[in-house]
Amino acid sequence: MMDFEKELADILANDPLGLLVHRPKVSLAITADERLVASFEEINTFIDAKGSVPTKGRDIGERKLASRLEGLRADPDKAASLLQYDRHDLLADVVLNSENARSSIEINSVEDILADDVLGLLDPNNVEAIAADIFTLKNVSKQAAKQDHVAKRKPCNEFDQFEPLFKQANSDLKSGVKKTVPFKSERQIRPETIFILQGMMVYVAGRGKWEKKGFGNFNARLYCVFDNGTESNMLLRSLAAAFWKDENSRQIVAHDQPDLLDEKLKVNSEDEPTGYVYVLRSLSEDPNIQEIDNLFKIGFSTQPVKTRIQNAAQEPTYLMADVQVAMECEVYNANPQKLEKLLHRFFGNACLNLDVFGITSKRYTPREWFVIPLHTIEAAIEMLVNGEIVKYRYDAESEEIVPR
Repeated sequence: MMDFEKELADILANDPLGLLVHRPKVSLAITADERLVASFEEINTFIDAKGSVPTKGRDIGERKLASRLEGLRADPDKAASLLQYDRHDLLADVVLNSENARSSIEINSVEDILADDVLGLLDPNNVEAIAADIFTLKNVSKQAAKQDHVAKRKPCNEFDQFEPLFKQANSDLKSGVKKTVPFKSERQIRPETIFILQGMMVYVAGRGKWEKKGFGNFNARLYCVFDNGTESNMLLRSLAAAFWKDENSRQIVAHDQPDLLDEKLKVNSEDEPTGYVYVLRSLSEDPNIQEIDNLFKIGFSTQPVKTRIQNAAQEPTYLMADVQVAMECEVYNANPQKLEKLLHRFFGNACLNLDVFGITSKRYTPREWFVIPLHTIEAAIEMLVNGEIVKYRYDAESEEIVPR
């Protein structure tokens, strides 16, 4: 007589393919966020293949993608959540200015953004705080820059009228009658001012009328003369972008002239410290990370930064490695987390796409690391402080801040 229990045990014991092993059913359902990313990736894939943005033509598939992109650009919240996947720079302007969703609001200052609360820079209980009271900067390193904003120059036919100005400026610097101060705001660019740019003196001889340009911003044409005998009719914000790019750019001023911009940033007893925005450099020994130049983490902390990063080597957000503080900004009267998010969005097209594995081998994709020269990060923070950040954008290809 057959022993059914023995036969069943033999069958179970001889199952080399594991056909009889019970496996829990795996759900194939995806979240709403995953569906949103997948739908946006279809647009990216189309642009990768065609080299152009989808339009509402005869092709039904392309028309569908064009309508989808139009819908995403009309929704700043969805655009913000997709910014890290926006490799074709389709949504950055929507996130920063929200012009499509709020076309009736003209964005000319940080205060305009705060009033519209697109990015929620300030806590609801502290809307009176202004951008000029936010930061105290310290411990800033240097980085080299690349592209030349002032390439469109020509010989100055009347240079003999300006040459004495440059000679006098040189003499005044040597004697101590004049000094140089860092460039911190486009408000420093006025007629009859002298700057140092890429080792040359530049004299702002004149400024034209302010005119409305792209993105609702105003700009003015300058007449600039350089000490090498050339001249240029560049836009004011093109010159400012050149100053932001050149970490050694300076303005020549009278020795006894007070720095009015610094005076506005001084902290008093009424200011309330709310945390820190910091920039970190990775000390990872991973070759894949070491080979990345200008890799920095932009983050925030409500406690001193040195305390926050004590266990960096055990945390995926720090790439499972120790870090070094490259820059630290103390924040007053504002939410440092929301300011950090604004910087993340400003530099969104330079966000690092890298997976790391935690102690439990779980995979993480940190979104706070960016491939940006340190000096450019410092410049963006200065622009946030003085309210000029809304007039510029970051170009990841040239690694510099450019006018919008």
